[in-house]
Amino acid sequence: QADLMEFGGVSAQAGGSLRLSCSSSGVIESSVCMGWYREVPGKEREAVAILDKSGRTTYKDSVKGRFTISQDRAKNTLSLEMNDLNPDDAAMYYCAADLEVIPAFCDIEFRGMEYWGKGTLVTISD
Repeated sequence: QADLMEFGGVSAQAGGSLRLSCSSSGVIESSVCMGWYREVPGKEREAVAILDKSGRTTYKDSVKGRFTISQDRAKNTLSLEMNDLNPDDAAMYYCAADLEVIPAFCDIEFRGMEYWGKGTLVTISD
């Protein structure tokens, strides 16, 4: 069930930047936990950035200082600013959100998001 829609991204050179955005029909506005995940063939989907309703953020270690997750409640969008990209960042990126998780569990280890987008592919060239 895809209640979220990602846009942006596509491709960048190593060292460059991309911005991903995610829109929804009210899901993001009502969410208590939101995030961006990525997946490459043959590997498990992993969280890269999580944002809870209070504004607390958690990041995968390898993207700390390079990626920034943010929410625009007025526009009902969730964004991921990605800087200093490297080939290891190439993946299918997914926006996700949950309306009910206990805030203490809303962190980079959370795997139970209820709502997902269909993903947007990000490629990085050397």
